[in-house]
Amino acid sequence: MTVARTIPDTNLLWRDPALDHLGLAILCTLAYADVFDYPLTPRQIHRYLLGVPTDYDSVIHTLENSRWAIKRLEHHDGYVTLPQREEIVELRRRRAEVAAQMWPRVARYGQAIAALPFVRSVALTGALAVNNVDPGDDFDFLIITAVGRLWLTRAMVIGFVVRPAARRGDEVCPNYLLTEQALDFEEQNLYTAHELAQMMPLAGLDIYHRMRRANQWTSRFLPNAGGLPLQGKTAIARPSRASTLAEFALGTFVGGQLEQFERKRKIRRFAAQQDQTETACFSVDRCKGHFDSNEHAVLLAFDQRLQALAAL
Repeated sequence: MTVARTIPDTNLLWRDPALDHLGLAILCTLAYADVFDYPLTPRQIHRYLLGVPTDYDSVIHTLENSRWAIKRLEHHDGYVTLPQREEIVELRRRRAEVAAQMWPRVARYGQAIAALPFVRSVALTGALAVNNVDPGDDFDFLIITAVGRLWLTRAMVIGFVVRPAARRGDEVCPNYLLTEQALDFEEQNLYTAHELAQMMPLAGLDIYHRMRRANQWTSRFLPNAGGLPLQGKTAIARPSRASTLAEFALGTFVGGQLEQFERKRKIRRFAAQQDQTETACFSVDRCKGHFDSNEHAVLLAFDQRLQALAAL
């Protein structure tokens, strides 16, 4: 059985993976990670294994004993890569060192966001959540808010966290905001499944677990990636007295009017910026402001790697 005959269509893997061969699943898992120049440890291969529920020992056995896998994968100092990709091992180490220097600031920004009125949960997303960053990369946060105050909360995050961070040279990006009644992700694909499985909760752990339960579709893509990430860290922030008083004041009719004004104002502005290739979404309960077509670019890069493997 050749690789060319077994690698499924990329769009099928992206939308609804159906793999029944462990070696092939490992190969596809590494191909996806390779898009981000990110070699995986065996533990990570197991957690982020594409489409095949299995145990860690089975992954190790396949990596060590399967002629099919050994022929197409390389091992370097505890990491596994695609063929001729040894250089990304050192790149991962350098990026991890950069991430270690950024984590104290992650904690400060996460706590600052969590302390604001109407914030119920904060999670770090993107490359920094897996310690795969270069100097100057941004801090991406997913924020869960109280119902009916998403846009007002976003305005406070911008004013009290994003702008002060920018003056220090840090780019804090509240890319995704949801209310407590909208924890289910509308985009069900491999990219979003990874974002959910990799995100690092910093505050509101109970809501993080509710969000994971509300998105059990991710098990179709990453059946072994339940619970917190392998490097999970949480720092639960308690609401301050000032935050509680502000919620009381802004929970009134006046606060509702401010929310409505801010929502309409920002949606008009975002609609003018939106890239039609990206799944940006703006509503009462959701603000997904990704304008850079990242999902589309990742899909194309993933397809290129699978096509190259199919040609082996």
